[in-house]
Amino acid sequence: MSGLWEEKRRANRKAAEPLAVKMRPRTLDEFAGQKHFLGEGKLLRRMLEADLLTSVIFYGPPGTGKTTLAELIAKHTKRRFERANAAAVGVKDVREVLERAKTSLENDGIRSIFFLDEIHRFNKSQQDVLLGDVERGVITLIGATTENPFFSVNSALVSRSQIFQFESLDEDEIKALISRAIKDSDRGYGNREINITDEALDHWAVMCDGDARRALSALEIAVLSHGTGETDGVITINLDVAQDSIQQKAVNYDAKGDGHYDAISAFIKSVRGSDPDAAVYWLAKMLHAGEDPMFIARRIAILASEDIGNADPRGLQIAAAAYEITHRIGMPECQLTLAQAAIYLACAPKSNATAMAIWTAMSDVKKGRTVPVPKHLRDGHYAGAKKLGHKGYQYAHNSETGFVDQDYLGVDVKYYEPVERGFEVRIGEFLKWIGSQKQHVPNSKHDNSE
Repeated sequence: MSGLWEEKRRANRKAAEPLAVKMRPRTLDEFAGQKHFLGEGKLLRRMLEADLLTSVIFYGPPGTGKTTLAELIAKHTKRRFERANAAAVGVKDVREVLERAKTSLENDGIRSIFFLDEIHRFNKSQQDVLLGDVERGVITLIGATTENPFFSVNSALVSRSQIFQFESLDEDEIKALISRAIKDSDRGYGNREINITDEALDHWAVMCDGDARRALSALEIAVLSHGTGETDGVITINLDVAQDSIQQKAVNYDAKGDGHYDAISAFIKSVRGSDPDAAVYWLAKMLHAGEDPMFIARRIAILASEDIGNADPRGLQIAAAAYEITHRIGMPECQLTLAQAAIYLACAPKSNATAMAIWTAMSDVKKGRTVPVPKHLRDGHYAGAKKLGHKGYQYAHNSETGFVDQDYLGVDVKYYEPVERGFEVRIGEFLKWIGSQKQHVPNSKHDNSE
């Protein structure tokens, strides 16, 4: 009797499972996405086929299959599987898991996998508890995190693990998952007649933002609410139904983590790469996600000098104006100003000559290149300066050309190399002229004052 009761309980639990759980892949071949490390011949696939799995860390956005793949690996390798969420367990719980793994290995020769979700929630001392048994191979750790493990996970643990970065599923992979769920009679809706339009499928593929769980949840809601006008048992899912079955896409943006740094990096590189459309998109994503507009304005000011420089000196003026206006008016109006500045800079000629000049000079200073100020350039305004040898300076304005050939540094070095783009073409021509004048400089009067 008790066996029948337990079977009924299992059936009830299974019936209550959401579609996303029911449709979890049963084999590695059914797993969607992550071909860059799980495809044929790729690293993780080779490790599994050779039964040489070491501890790994799965890093990536929600809904990309980190938990599912951990379970599949345990099944494929025939190892004991224990799981926990770092937000809900402590050191005591982890020690108990490690002790059970040690007992299983010593008594039965069976190795264990410990799947620790949200591993970034463990502090350094908690993560240290895992180190010894991970290093000795007593347990195979599979850590999962949505945060960059190189910042959020103990470096000693990272060095003992392979890092696999999960990517959001692409639209075709999402569509394939939805179609599989519609056709699967055992776990999905293959026992129902469902008519889904291409527009509905396309909408879900875009709006779920690469999250398989969201896509399958949208299908489940559409089916359970019977779509629009169920006729003769046929469930029709058109674009209207699809839109009603999925919430507005939340922007995947962590204001203090990778989302923050990745988006601003993409923005800067788009401006540097002269793509105004990409620059405006990344700007819109950051502003929509609640990024501080002053942070963006500061980055625009920096890139105006770093990436445009003197190829278009007006770029810095526009960046300065954008910074001031953003500070004064804020959102939502400043989005116009920031967009104008981003588009102008993206379309401006590019030069990093200024940046290279100061970076190289700073490097020389830091490395210890100490150049004393030449005596003829030193302050000569006080009594006794000439007695110290502070004389010989030639006043450039006294020359017919406005230039005199004299040493301003004391060493032969070149930091600024203008590019052949934009206004720096004219700067380059001027410097060439300066070089030619050094061969025949007109007489000039000496002026020891400054």
